[in-house]
Order: sequence, then C-alpha cells, then structure tokens
Amino acid sequence: MKEPSYTFLGSQDVITPALIYYRSLIRDNLQKAIETARGAEHLWPHIKSHKMADVIRMSMDMGITRFKCATIAEAEVAAGNKAAHIIVSYPLIGPNICRFIKLAESFPQTHFYAIGDNLDMLAHLGNAAASSSLKNVDVLVDVNMGMNRTGVPLSKLAVFCDFCSQIKGITLKGLHCYDGHRTEHTYEERKKAADTVDLEIKSLLHTICTKHPSCSLVIIGGSPSFPCHADFCLTEGKEENTEVYFSPGTIFIYDYGYSQKFPDLPYVPAAAILTRVISCPDKGIFTIDCGYKGIAADPAGTRGLLLGVENCEELFQSEEHWTYRMKPGYEDTCPKVGDELFVIPTHICPTSALYVSVLVVENGKIVDNWPVSARNRKITY
Repeated sequence: MKEPSYTFLGSQDVITPALIYYRSLIRDNLQKAIETARGAEHLWPHIKSHKMADVIRMSMDMGITRFKCATIAEAEVAAGNKAAHIIVSYPLIGPNICRFIKLAESFPQTHFYAIGDNLDMLAHLGNAAASSSLKNVDVLVDVNMGMNRTGVPLSKLAVFCDFCSQIKGITLKGLHCYDGHRTEHTYEERKKAADTVDLEIKSLLHTICTKHPSCSLVIIGGSPSFPCHADFCLTEGKEENTEVYFSPGTIFIYDYGYSQKFPDLPYVPAAAILTRVISCPDKGIFTIDCGYKGIAADPAGTRGLLLGVENCEELFQSEEHWTYRMKPGYEDTCPKVGDELFVIPTHICPTSALYVSVLVVENGKIVDNWPVSARNRKITY
C-alpha cells in the first residue's frame, strides 16, 4: 500500500485517540469510483462507512444523487441533505416499518425505496403505506447472490416477484443485488465469478420485466465487485429497458483491510487514527492509547496498520491500550512516551461509528470537524 503523509500541523493539541479524515483523499477516491462506473449517474453508493452529511454533500457536488443506507438514521441524514433517491437496503421489520413511512412522508422531495425478501414483511409494509399519505411504497426485491445473509435465491426469484406484484401498497421496482461474499483476491477471479451470476440475472430480469414492466431498476455490487459488474453491465450485459446502478461503500474512505485483500483496487486509505505512546513498561515494549474502544475490533487478526514504526509486533490490545514489542535487535528504536503515531484501521466502517466526529485535514492542516451524523440508529424518526 502506498502511504501518503498523514501528519498535520496542530496535531499536538488533538486529544487522542482521534479519527482523522483526509478531504482530498476522499475526493480522489470518489473520482476514481465515478470513472470506474463511467459516470456519477451510474453510482448508488452506500453511506454506511462514513454516516456523514459532509461526505454526502461532497458526493452530491461531484454529481452523485442516489444513496444507499442501512439504517433509518442514515436515510434521514441523506434526505435532510436533499438526496434525490434513497434506498434503505435493510429488511424493514417491527417499528422500522412505521419509521420508514414517517420518514418518506416528511421528505416528499426524495424518492424512497425499500427492499424485501419476505412476503409477510412486504404485506405489512404495504398495509402501512396504504394507511398513510403515501398510499404506496416502491420496493426492490433483495436477491441472494450467494452470500446467504439475506435475499431471495435466484431459483425462486421469478415466482417471488409474481407474488410481490399482487401485494397492495407496494410497487415492484427492481432488484437489489449485493454480493458481499465476492472477495476473490484478484480482479480476474472476481470478474469470472461475477459474470456467471450476471448472466443469470440478465436472463431472469428479461423474464421478470416482461411480466412486470415496472421492475426495471437493478442496484448491484459492493466495493470489490462493482468494477466487475460495471464492465459487464455497461457493455454486453445490460438488459434493454432497465436502469443499472452500482453501490460501493467502503472504497470512498477505504482502509488497510481492503488494501491488502484487493490489490487491484486503486483507492487510498483516507482515514487514520492519531494515537500517542502512553507507556514503555519494559525495554523494547510500548503501549499506545488506541484500544478497541478507538478502533474496530473486527475482523480477526490485526486491527490496524501502525505507521512509522518498523520491526515491531503486536502483543495484545484491550479497551484503552494497544501494546507492541520491538523485534530482537531493534529494542533501541522503540518509540518514546508522548510520541505521536498513526494507525490505518483494518475496518473503517465500524471504526467511524465509534466517534462522535472526525477532524478533517487537507494540505497538512486541520480544516474542519465533521459530525458522524448517523452514528446513532435514531435521530428523529
């Protein structure tokens, strides 16, 4: 991974651990995604990695008008910033059905979409919509692309769409096709696997659209797979009379985990944690103030890349501490108490959610402070 400089003026006054976002790097990552998608009009990005109004506004300034959300709170933030189209790409159950309806009623300038893979749940949603001022909600069928987390299996998709079309209070608008399991290391491996499924979806979509003409939207892919889908769908693979959008999420902020898993992706980590050495309890051992209350505790393995210290290894991490040891022969190069260091998180999405706000750096200076607007699951609705 090519490392830009994450240092900045005024860091000595920042309380640590602190999550720092680098505005120009985020903008560069956005531009690269737009180029991969052959235009901002083809992107329907997920905001779950940052949950921030400021990043939404930056995206809109670059031509992106559609956003994907995991929570009602994220959808509220996007709607509050006048996003034209918002999909809540998470099953609506229990009180979230009424919350979704109230949100859509409150922001009539925004076109809201729900997803679903359960007919009973969609019937409840339809009843709630019919009893509201909306009268109807647009729905995309959640497709199980092989991840087996949510979604309707491809083998049952056409029949499920037939049943959906009969539910009052909803309109079948298309397919939501997320493939988070598409984690092959190379682009060629991912492309081969994605093409196989894309061909099947194209065939199914033709059948479904023939019977249900309103089912014309397809939102497909995640950060690792969307270049594969873009290459297929924007060339020979697009079904006539359909609209195809790609929905990456993590790549805009990016992290150490993705940079290691997917060397073909051109993005650069645009966030880092400023931390300090708080103790050197023995020769060659040092502890920083970035425990797992300051950085995501997933996935298994290292939780972040420590920059600027070579020849060291992790010992353990606890709530407020992260202890390292210098390798034999390098004990004299151990950082000193008070030294400032930077860590690139392995997983930026849950890391961002640990912070109330992030400092924003550009050209080596602090230029802003961005609230993590949708950090809580409930804001108003």
